Amino acid sequence: MIGSLNGKIELLLNPHVYVDVSGVGYKVLVSDKTYSELKQGDNIKFFIHTHVREDEISLFGFLNPEDLKLFEQLIGVSGIGPKTALNIFSFGTKKDIENAIIRADTSFFTSVPRLGTKNAQRIIIELKNKMGGVSDIDLSGKDHEQNKDVIDALKTFGFSISESQKALREIKQGDLSMEEKIRLSLKYLGRK
Repeated sequence: MIGSLNGKIELLLNPHVYVDVSGVGYKVLVSDKTYSELKQGDNIKFFIHTHVREDEISLFGFLNPEDLKLFEQLIGVSGIGPKTALNIFSFGTKKDIENAIIRADTSFFTSVPRLGTKNAQRIIIELKNKMGGVSDIDLSGKDHEQNKDVIDALKTFGFSISESQKALREIKQGDLSMEEKIRLSLKYLGRK
């Protein structure tokens, strides 16, 4: 198994990075966030997860070992494949992902393409104790649909999904209507 690669970026072809290691080129899959930080010709070290199937060997690259560890925890969840797990890293940092798990924030995960509510709940249930959050998990989804609509509305104002989710976490939601949540979220985001 390949555990890490240290070499020069030969080619950037989203979502792949071609890394030249002593004359051998490795094709590495990376998240959108990682891809945006890279430049052709740079020397780079990737921590690698090698995924083997009967018809393919894929390399998934991370800039630090903590991200790799979280990625491997995510793919350990039933129903979460490596491409979906990598996609989660395109929507947030390691800290964002861990906070979403600790706070049982299913809307963070359902904003990732091809990741539904059931798998979002499964990620939270299976990984919550590993993240250090042991408070009660509320996956009833009572406010889930409304919060998803609030996030969509905030996106039209130019805010990112993670900014919108943070605003929703910061406001005291209680029994607020969708319009009140949008207004308070905009007020919170305006102060930043």
